[in-house]
Amino acid sequence: MKCLLCGLESRFISKGLQLCNKCIKESLEALPVVEKAHLISRSAFNLPSRPPKETGGVSCRFCVNECIIPENQRGYCGVRVNKGGRLTGVSSNEANVMWYYDPLPTNCVADWVCPGGTGSGYPKFAYKNGPETGFKNLAVFFNACTFNCLFCQNWHFREEQRGERKRKVEELVDAVSAKVSCICYFGGDPTPQLHFAIKVSKLALQQNKERILRICWESNGSMNPALLKGMINLSLQSGGCIKFDLKAWNETLHKALTGVTNRRTLENFKLVAERIKDSPEPPLLIASTLLVPGYVDEEEVRNIARFIASINPEIPYALLAFYPHFYMSDLPTTSKTHAYQCLEAAKSEGLKRVRLGNVHLLSG
Repeated sequence: MKCLLCGLESRFISKGLQLCNKCIKESLEALPVVEKAHLISRSAFNLPSRPPKETGGVSCRFCVNECIIPENQRGYCGVRVNKGGRLTGVSSNEANVMWYYDPLPTNCVADWVCPGGTGSGYPKFAYKNGPETGFKNLAVFFNACTFNCLFCQNWHFREEQRGERKRKVEELVDAVSAKVSCICYFGGDPTPQLHFAIKVSKLALQQNKERILRICWESNGSMNPALLKGMINLSLQSGGCIKFDLKAWNETLHKALTGVTNRRTLENFKLVAERIKDSPEPPLLIASTLLVPGYVDEEEVRNIARFIASINPEIPYALLAFYPHFYMSDLPTTSKTHAYQCLEAAKSEGLKRVRLGNVHLLSG
């Protein structure tokens, strides 16, 4: 693929963006190309191409996008709707969500440090002094997201989102069986429907207060800080973890890849880190980065790792191998060279707990 701006030809330039890494970061002409890419990817699912800012609309403060939604239209996440001057679509009582049981230990991004995968926090927060075989994770997948990642590994949720699949709080609470030792909210992203997740978590913990039940989260970190504080308290109380996906360091690159700024994510990451002292083990906060070939390179990882290490070098950081998906399906998988260069870069910045994930995807 050739870069539309500089003409560079490379297999590491995606047809979804049609821009090389350098031009994204340095050329003012890249912006309309980026905007067109996100318009195309979102119009296929009848989603607004950018967060609406309609004068006279209804304000939504759930996430960094802070949409002002016009009458009978959706916010950027796709599930919050202005009906008659009120936000409808989802609520603390119902959400566009699905769930399943995942036997432990599982392939969770945090499994190498969390209680379910390692027994961290035993005996207060883990049933076993090692992997919790015989127990289950209740994996809760939200069909909405505050970002628009062109490489989204779970992009099919947008099809479910259009189907308006709603489930009640009571249904999810009832799904917490005796063998469920952790609930993990992911997606998409839990952010647009956090009121629902927080309510479910409180009820589930109340009904299971005599046993271990961890509340965990996987998120892009774009939520309103007030909601994040509720998440933190639930995880601290239960021994769960909060995993932030730090997709890129450079803000311009982050916007190109996800459609949204990373400023709130980085601010929220610091906010969670302030509470690590309240639960050093099991780890409250975990970070990960997907190594997208041609875009999320050694420089990006080095800067992210430096940021994490400046806060607390003990924060676990997982580097994940990329598999082609969505509007970046033409890119190759992450190479071993790319992955190990990024691994060494992260370690060289002072991080104590770094690992490579999805190593089976790495190419020669």
